[in-house]
Amino acid sequence: MAATAPAAALMTEPQRKLGMLLCLITIILAVLDMNIVSAATVPIVRDLDPVHGVDRLPWLVSAFALAATALLPLYGKLCDLHGAKRVLLAAVGTFLFGSALCGAAQSMEQLIAFRAVQGIGGGGLMSVTMVVMAQLKDPEEGAKGGGGMGGIVGGAGMALGPLIGALLADHLDWRWIFYVNLPLGLLVLVGAAVLLKLPQGAGSRGLDFLGATLAAAFATSLLLLTEWGGKDYAWTSPQILALAAAALAALLLFVWRQATAAEPVLPLSLFRVPEIRIGFAVQGLVGMGLMGAIMYVMLYLQVARGVAATSASLYLIPMAIGMTVIGMVVNRLTAQGVQTRTLLAAGGACATVALLLLGLSGPATSLWLVRAELVLLGVGLGQLIGQLISVVQDAAPAHQLGVATTGIRFFQTLGSALGAALFGTVLARAFEADEPGTPLGAVGRMTGAAREHAVQSFVGAVDVVFLSAAGVMALVLLLALRLPRRPVEEPVAEQRVLAA
Repeated sequence: MAATAPAAALMTEPQRKLGMLLCLITIILAVLDMNIVSAATVPIVRDLDPVHGVDRLPWLVSAFALAATALLPLYGKLCDLHGAKRVLLAAVGTFLFGSALCGAAQSMEQLIAFRAVQGIGGGGLMSVTMVVMAQLKDPEEGAKGGGGMGGIVGGAGMALGPLIGALLADHLDWRWIFYVNLPLGLLVLVGAAVLLKLPQGAGSRGLDFLGATLAAAFATSLLLLTEWGGKDYAWTSPQILALAAAALAALLLFVWRQATAAEPVLPLSLFRVPEIRIGFAVQGLVGMGLMGAIMYVMLYLQVARGVAATSASLYLIPMAIGMTVIGMVVNRLTAQGVQTRTLLAAGGACATVALLLLGLSGPATSLWLVRAELVLLGVGLGQLIGQLISVVQDAAPAHQLGVATTGIRFFQTLGSALGAALFGTVLARAFEADEPGTPLGAVGRMTGAAREHAVQSFVGAVDVVFLSAAGVMALVLLLALRLPRRPVEEPVAEQRVLAA
């Protein structure tokens, strides 16, 4: 591989800072768009398809998630081969094209198709941007800070997305949740094209299209399995069993291909590095924990406490505040030499305690107490999300920075999908045990004593979900403690040689 000058040597300090700002804007765009649609579903259905639109709503989210996840491994390899700048420009351009199409959609079918186009670009926004941020850092600073700040901004955007979507849908028009991407995206596109001067990559050495296809097949099968299982189809139905078989076959073939391909899209050599191996596992578990927290806090507030959907989204602001404040504290602590494994363990402990406390919630628990627990949860997640990115990026060989970074996002997405299936099943089974024959969706329509009993059963079921999520985060704590202790000034140089 030809040596390339680091970005720090190609760009002035003001240019690097502006480049970092563009990256943060890009991450905000990516995360908001994954969550913003959920708040505008009612006006979308009313405008495009008031008769059958509700049945097609899940595909608005699924189309984006499927397209974005399926291409993640390919994005990482393209960054390593052709340079992160080119790949970022292509991803942002595709995302903007899809956003414009979504805003102009005239039917639910068109909107779903255009969301898939948007997802093709969206899959590269956060993951490729994290590669760019790592390359923008001064080599003496390492990857820390860039990945950490990006993770914090992404987490805050995830919490605030539904609120912003609700405000746009209520006060403007639902199409603006897509059109708002255009001015910000164009700013990123032009700014990145003019400002960024990054390493060019190793050049074209052949791309493992078969491996990328198998990765996409596995991710798609798994996401559909978790989306349909227990809802559209029974877990033992032929459709779900076929999807499970397809996911398993695609995974086995993918692993075989990565072991034999000359240029694998996710080199198995990365898993020899303890930081990367543990980082991928922890990121998948954090994805599960996030799903168990955000989705079911919203359900608890709306079903058990009668909080409107828009008002319920405001309860995520305390979590976002906790993530943002701890993010600033963590950056200072890492600069002072605090071990990353210590911060990750502290994050896992805070998240575990917060979910345990949420698991004690009842139908009359103080909502201020719920807010305080969400602040604590944000403090925990804020120490995990950004630091995990830094751990993996610091450990990755320079020529595999792209595939290592997109691998983080890939495992988080798969973890979220598995979390949705796992916790959805836990909720349904726990509720069914107390309310046999009563569907969850009927709770809101009940009255009198029947409603009181059903709400109590629902809260008990949600508490089981929170306790299960606490168990997942406790496992995160244990894995974090298995990370090697390394001096901050000598991140993992010897592991880079091993993986190379």
